[in-house]
Amino acid sequence: MGLHVFLYGVRVSTTLTPTSVPAPARQAPRRRTRVLALPEARWALASLIAFLLALAADLGGASAWAYGPLYAIAYAAGGWEPALEGLRALREKTLDVDLLMIVAALGAAAIGQVLDGALLIVIFATSGALEALATARTADSVRGLLDLAPATATRLTADGREETVPTAGLAVGDVLLVRPGERIGADGTVLDGTSEADQATITGEPLPVLKRPGDEVFAGTLNGTGALRVRVARDPADSVIARIVTLVEEASRTKAPTQLFIEKIEQRYAVGVVAATLAVFGVPLAFGEDLTGALLRAMTFMIVASPCAVVLATMPPLLSAIANAGRHGVLVKSAVAMERLGEIDATALDKTGTLTEGAPEVTAVRPLPGSGLDEDDLLALAAAAEHPSEHPLARAVVAAARARGLRVAPATDFTATPGRGVKAVVDGREVRVGRAETPEGDETTVQVTRDGVPVGTLALTDRLRPDAAGAAAALTTLTGTAPTLLTGDNAPAAARVAAATGITDVRADLLPEDKVTAVRALEKDGRKVLFVGDGVNDAPALAAAHAGVAMGRAGSDLALETADAVVVRDELAAVPAVIRLSRSARRLVVQNLVIAGTFITVLVLWDLIGHLPLPLGVAGHEGSTVLVGLNGLRLLRESAWRSGPAQEERR
Repeated sequence: MGLHVFLYGVRVSTTLTPTSVPAPARQAPRRRTRVLALPEARWALASLIAFLLALAADLGGASAWAYGPLYAIAYAAGGWEPALEGLRALREKTLDVDLLMIVAALGAAAIGQVLDGALLIVIFATSGALEALATARTADSVRGLLDLAPATATRLTADGREETVPTAGLAVGDVLLVRPGERIGADGTVLDGTSEADQATITGEPLPVLKRPGDEVFAGTLNGTGALRVRVARDPADSVIARIVTLVEEASRTKAPTQLFIEKIEQRYAVGVVAATLAVFGVPLAFGEDLTGALLRAMTFMIVASPCAVVLATMPPLLSAIANAGRHGVLVKSAVAMERLGEIDATALDKTGTLTEGAPEVTAVRPLPGSGLDEDDLLALAAAAEHPSEHPLARAVVAAARARGLRVAPATDFTATPGRGVKAVVDGREVRVGRAETPEGDETTVQVTRDGVPVGTLALTDRLRPDAAGAAAALTTLTGTAPTLLTGDNAPAAARVAAATGITDVRADLLPEDKVTAVRALEKDGRKVLFVGDGVNDAPALAAAHAGVAMGRAGSDLALETADAVVVRDELAAVPAVIRLSRSARRLVVQNLVIAGTFITVLVLWDLIGHLPLPLGVAGHEGSTVLVGLNGLRLLRESAWRSGPAQEERR
């Protein structure tokens, strides 16, 4: 089949295989590790099931022979891995809280508190499984990103023949033929042909970009309806899409891990408790106390000094905050991620898909004087001609006409020319709709002609989210500084969105590595930066920032997996709300640590100075655990989410 492309008035004929043009695809192919494919998840599930069965039998009054083996399975399934890791740490002459918790759980079982010890094991096993799943899913998305670039490309030889070759084997200077609907195989420069490329994955631009000879194209972006000949300008390993993968991997490796309070002090605390327990056992024994009494005192000391209450002081507020955020459409991936969100003191926002909805809308209809058309007539005429087209601008025009309840007449003899627009016969008259040569401001302007005579123009812009300005103002209140706008889109479009949202620090025309550089520059100034984005091109910045939030509705897989939190309902106002919730959780953590520390101090001193009965020590230890747990559950209340800026300032 012969495809004829008109280039600067010259007709160029290229023989092509018929190719359907798919809708623009902005996401990498989905690769997701199944939860139960991870051994950590299988062991945690086995431990949980055994614990629940044992608990039911225990509470139901069954014989110890019935529930005892089930508790043993829960201990073994959930505890063998952290115990093994703890022993390996001992070989490296370090001691961590995981091993201490295993010892505490076994100690609890030794004095009859089997249920408490099993619960502790289940909590630790589940936490480890969630961490392993998050790591695996991020790795899946990074690998899947590489699939954006096609595995093969059509290379043109010196004598004009076509050959299909692996894209990994392309070299600088090779000439590629990119057919309509294909993904571009390498970064390069257009030699001839006219088309439009959807490069939102790279630059975040909401609309396909016109490509003509001399223009740059990127590997993995989607070609539109025209054929292109492209000269390879970069080695595949140096393409922009490959650099995004490298940036995400490097940022994930070098990002300083934010740890929960107990993890920051675990080494010293664990060593201190073990040393103190040995001293509590050995010193009285050396001064003549009987073995049973010394052992009982030491066991009591280990129970009351164990960090169970400290762990639960930290986890319930953060987990309650995660649950509350989830009810309101924000998925926070872990307790560490929730803690990070409350630490931020600067924000950087992407434009397309974040502050805006990433889809064009008709913002102005301008009939020309003397055309005999009013706004509705002009819009209906353009919609009739655009109706058969799948171009994003065409869909926006048709949607605008339908929103006004206009009749869209049927069109015949429809044709679309890459970079030029569409032509059709509507009610017996030839109608053309195409981009105007001179756009007005940052708008995309299309001109409508009827029988060769211009009759008006339509202006389209990327739709601003209705809550964008309010969210930007709330973030300013929370951090004390206005957000920074980081976008790959052009400067006029960025300036329009910044003006509408009250943002003054605007950086446009950025590639993914430029966004990372901007985030790191802010952090070098001592700021803890929150980055909010949605696209593949935002993933490196999401990984590099202190905390990252992805907009979920149209977000790329890589952005969703790299971010610490995902706004599932695409409500930008949820971002400041979850920050406030995180800060509330952090305040409750401090309260709980004070409560837990007070109980531990009192019980330990009682055991060392006086004689703390073991049952009373266990009761005090468990009582403090229950108290801090209940205090943390306060964040499940609806009022915790609705806490406003004024309340935040008072705190």
